Amino acid sequence: MTSTSAAERTATLARRAARPLGVVAFWLAVWQLAALAVDQDILLVSPGGALARLGELIPTADFWGTVGHSLVRIGGGFVVASVVGVLGAAAAATSRVFDALVTPALAAVRSTPVVSFIILVLMLPIRGQLAFVISFLMVLPITYTNVLEGIRHRDPALLEVATVFRVPLLRRLSAIDVPAVLPFFIASCKIGVGLAWKSGIAAEVIGLTGGSIGEQLYQAKILLSSADLFAWTAVIIALSFGFEKLVLALLRRAELRLSRGRAT
Repeated sequence: MTSTSAAERTATLARRAARPLGVVAFWLAVWQLAALAVDQDILLVSPGGALARLGELIPTADFWGTVGHSLVRIGGGFVVASVVGVLGAAAAATSRVFDALVTPALAAVRSTPVVSFIILVLMLPIRGQLAFVISFLMVLPITYTNVLEGIRHRDPALLEVATVFRVPLLRRLSAIDVPAVLPFFIASCKIGVGLAWKSGIAAEVIGLTGGSIGEQLYQAKILLSSADLFAWTAVIIALSFGFEKLVLALLRRAELRLSRGRAT
C-alpha cells in the first residue's frame, strides 16, 4: 500500500514537471532555430553559447562579487520599501490626515517614469546607492496601497468583538489584523520583487554603477557580446525568481503559523 502510494506520488510529480519542462524545451528550440537562421553570434548567440559563457563566469570571484553587489542593493531596497510601506499603511489607517498627505505623493511616484528618478538620483551625492533608491521607490507605492487595502478589508464584526471584550493589541494583531492583511501583502510582494529587479538593473545600466550586473550588461552592449548579454540576463532572471520564492516561502510559513495559532 505504501509502495503504491509512493509510486502514485512520483507519477504525479512527474506529470507536474513534464509541462513546464516541455515549455522550456519548446522555447529553447525556438531560440536555437532563430540563432541558426541569423547565423551571427554577435547578433544572437545560441542557447549552448550562452550556457557556455555562463559556465565561464560562475567559477570566478568577480562574478559572485557582481551578483552580491546588485543583490544587496536591490534586495535591500525591496525589504526597506516593504517595511516602510507596511508602517505607512498602518499610520494611514489610523490617521486620515496622514493618508491625505501621503497618497498623492505615492501616486505621483507610481506614475513618474523610472528614468526621471534615475537621473535625479545621479544628480545627488547618493549615486552609489542608485539601485537601492530606485528599487525602494518602485516598490513602496505597491506595498503601501495593497496593505492599506487589506487593513480596510478587515472584518468589522471581529473588530467590534475585539473592542467589546478588550482584546490586547498583540493578541488582536495576531488573530485579526495580520491574517486579514497578509494575503494583500503577499500579492504586493509578488509584484514588487520583479519590479524591484527590473528597475534596479535599469538604474545600474543607466548609471553605470561600478561592480554591478547593470555594468556588465552595458559592457556586453559596448563589446557587442550577445553571449554575455544572455548569460547575465539569465542570472537576473534566476536571482529574481529565487528571491521571490524565498520571500513568498517565508510569508507562507508565517501565514501557516498564524492559522495554527488561531486553531489552538
